[in-house]
Amino acid sequence: MSNDSLNRFIGGTPGGVLIRLVFLSLIVGAIMSWWGITPVDLYDGIVTLVTRLIDEGFESLRNIGSWLIYGAMVVLPIWFLLRLLRSGSR
Repeated sequence: MSNDSLNRFIGGTPGGVLIRLVFLSLIVGAIMSWWGITPVDLYDGIVTLVTRLIDEGFESLRNIGSWLIYGAMVVLPIWFLLRLLRSGSR
């Protein structure tokens, strides 16, 4: 990789990017320490969030399936009766 390609890839000169990353890491680390958050807490929180989203997504599908069955138990007999009544009047 040429120097221009490397600079373009990392977003600037290696020294400048390193200084910016160190500064941002220091600020983010201080804020996380102040709030009492560790990287493990962040990881666990993300895993919990994804797990809950998946669980609730499947729960929603189960609910929709139940609603479909309950509705069909009412709608289909009424539809069938109406079809029978209409066919008898022809």
